[in-house]
Amino acid sequence: MRRNTRTRNRKRRKNNDIDYTKTNKILISTVACLLVVFIAIAIFYYVKNQNDYQNLVESSKQEIENEKQASEDTSEEEEEEPTDVTFTLSAIGDIMCHNTQYIDAYNEDSDTYDFSYVFDDISLYTKTADICVGNLETTFAGEEVGYSSYPTFNTPDSLAYELKDIGVDVLSTAGNHALDKGFDGLSRTIDTLNSADIAHLGTYKTEEDQNKTLIKYVKGIKIAFVNYTYGTNGITVPSDKQFCVNLIDEDLMKKQLDSAKEENPDIIIACMHWGNEYKTTQNSTQEELADFLFQNGVDVILGTHPHVLEPMEKRTVTLEDGTTKDGFVIYSLGNFIADQNAEYTRDSIVLNLDITKHIDGTITIDNYEYVPIYMYKDSSKSKQKMKLLDINKTIYNYENYLDTSISESLYNTLKNELSKIQNILGS
Repeated sequence: MRRNTRTRNRKRRKNNDIDYTKTNKILISTVACLLVVFIAIAIFYYVKNQNDYQNLVESSKQEIENEKQASEDTSEEEEEEPTDVTFTLSAIGDIMCHNTQYIDAYNEDSDTYDFSYVFDDISLYTKTADICVGNLETTFAGEEVGYSSYPTFNTPDSLAYELKDIGVDVLSTAGNHALDKGFDGLSRTIDTLNSADIAHLGTYKTEEDQNKTLIKYVKGIKIAFVNYTYGTNGITVPSDKQFCVNLIDEDLMKKQLDSAKEENPDIIIACMHWGNEYKTTQNSTQEELADFLFQNGVDVILGTHPHVLEPMEKRTVTLEDGTTKDGFVIYSLGNFIADQNAEYTRDSIVLNLDITKHIDGTITIDNYEYVPIYMYKDSSKSKQKMKLLDINKTIYNYENYLDTSISESLYNTLKNELSKIQNILGS
């Protein structure tokens, strides 16, 4: 019995061992199968992702290529279909600085001259123009020479930088005060304007500079400038430096205009320092010179020097070959800033011309208008009493109770000065 029992026990142990071995084999096989399936799945998704990534790259490349092609097509269309281009030219008059002005701008605490407050009311007009042109009626000869007023002007350099800040792009410098401080003062004025990044013309340090035409580009339109003065207040131009100031001389003017035309500009602007001081109408010499300039290629004439406004007109100019073109002349822009008390000397404008270059290359002057301004001197203040006023805005603010600081006296003054401006220029 015991032997049989032992035999059965040994058989059970043997069978259990066999079952256990089979179970292990099945388990290993299952795991192996699962691992194979997992690897297969992983490989499938890896390949799929690679394909998706490659497709994405190819798609991106195609989009970039399409955009590039579209851009090239647009550029080709722009080249093939040019359009008219219009820009706004703004012009301001004589920039003078009497001793009362720089004394008013002096800051004792900082020992500096700050003119910025003068322009607060009108700077929007000069800043927003596509190009702004003015006339300099003083010098920047340096503090060591001594600041001075009439009859020989020398002004703190800070005024140049303030003019740049309000948007002045070009200054004509050929005027009767150009040599107030001699050739050295003239040269330093040029250096100061260069430092202030304001383009200039009419006075020169070298003959080579005089023979160059000032060119400015506005919206792709090429503008050439010329500038001449009737004289230099009796101050003799140095015999060995005749080039330093452009004087009104038809031979010189024609030579320079011919040179300017060789640059193939779209438009030529002449800044003319001419006329009779304090006269609100042009003289016959101004009219004859205007005709000469128009016939020799000039399109726009900006007059200065009389210190008061003189008439303006747009005209159709008939050239010698029978063709016609638009021309515009304002005989005097008056004083932009000054402290003069004669009638009309505090009245001025910001002139705005809308000029178009057409597809065929022709130039038209489509619109001209002006902003009337007034050089106000507030005697109730001890400092910063000088200020350019936008006449129309100040009148409107008074009439609509928008600015209670405007006195009835100032209001009446501005109404009167506006009427004078309109009588000269038209409303």
